[in-house]
Amino acid sequence: MTHVIELVEHAPAVGVALPDAVGRALAAGDILDAAPDPYVPGRWSLRAGSKVGAVAVAVPGGDGPITVRVAPKVSIARLFFLLGYSLDPKGGWRDGEVGVSGYRDLLPALAHAVERQIDRALRQGLLQGYRATEETSLVVRGRIREADQIRRRFGATLPAEVEYDEFTTDIAENRLLRAAVERLLRLPGVPHDVHRGLLHQRARLADVTVIVRGRPLPAWQPNRLNLRYQQALHLARTVLENASVEHAPGGLRVDGFLFDMNKLFEDFVTVALREACRGLGHSARLQDPHHLDEGAAIRMRPDFVLYGPDGAPCAVVDAKYKAGKRDGFPDADLYQMLAYCTALGLREGHLVYAKGNAPHAAHTVRHAGIVIHQHALDLDQEPSGLLLDVEAVAARLVSTPRV
Repeated sequence: MTHVIELVEHAPAVGVALPDAVGRALAAGDILDAAPDPYVPGRWSLRAGSKVGAVAVAVPGGDGPITVRVAPKVSIARLFFLLGYSLDPKGGWRDGEVGVSGYRDLLPALAHAVERQIDRALRQGLLQGYRATEETSLVVRGRIREADQIRRRFGATLPAEVEYDEFTTDIAENRLLRAAVERLLRLPGVPHDVHRGLLHQRARLADVTVIVRGRPLPAWQPNRLNLRYQQALHLARTVLENASVEHAPGGLRVDGFLFDMNKLFEDFVTVALREACRGLGHSARLQDPHHLDEGAAIRMRPDFVLYGPDGAPCAVVDAKYKAGKRDGFPDADLYQMLAYCTALGLREGHLVYAKGNAPHAAHTVRHAGIVIHQHALDLDQEPSGLLLDVEAVAARLVSTPRV
């Protein structure tokens, strides 16, 4: 028997009956806010934050895993538009090439999108490439690794320590696709038809080495040869890098997939602003490193810094995915932006939020003459309208005066 707990991103806390070990595992995994009820033993208060998706906790000796699903406030189709645009602004799959609107939950939609993209990537066969290989061989091929030969063979002619370039399908691109398939096959809530499709893709990639968990993911570079793979690879890295949860606290196995909406919104805003500013004679840097103090001891990394044709910074942006508060946006964001403007020598700074309780606000800092603008993007509107709003923010950035 599988127990399912349904939560909504940033919704009020709900009380549920849970084994204490499961509650502690959810709290320790930074999955959601979990606290025991001080008055009712065996009951926990659960509140989802900005992470959406699903996790399953397997209880030893229990009658089935306990699954927690966190639904995003935006629609699945809109979430995938944000994801697709941030991964590849020119990508076709974000514009409906892979339909996900029929899914209510994030994980089934993601698994479906990954399986469809891998299927498209492999229709012409597995990509092949050259891979540097080192081995001990009775036949000399490539070049002999002289240092290893002397150290290991003490002057013997054979076997030889050789290095050569092998033309094979066991390359970084195929390894990433295989790893994403293996990961999704272990996650809870993947529909049966999608599961069958993933098994088919795994059979296609059977001769590819499986990446050992915990090892760094192999690097790949976009080029014309792997063009048909690129959309699938972007999604595969999303599965493997950004949102996987897999650990075993206190003997419990926690396995799942979670998107951090904070990072997703930040990635979308910065990439969309960069695209909007590209044709305006300006260049942008994301997560641009700077220092607040003269001694370069206090580091800061604004989400987005815009540079003019003369190479000097002309605008700074920080993206904040936060629910609007009754008393306005958090003051800490204003203090952070004031520091950015001071360090960069700018008279205006810009904070971009998901739509909250104010469409736009501007605050002038006393005795400094610095104006901090707060913009809000409505994520529920159609993508074309959302991108138009981003372009309006970009136009404001270009006209931002410097000190």
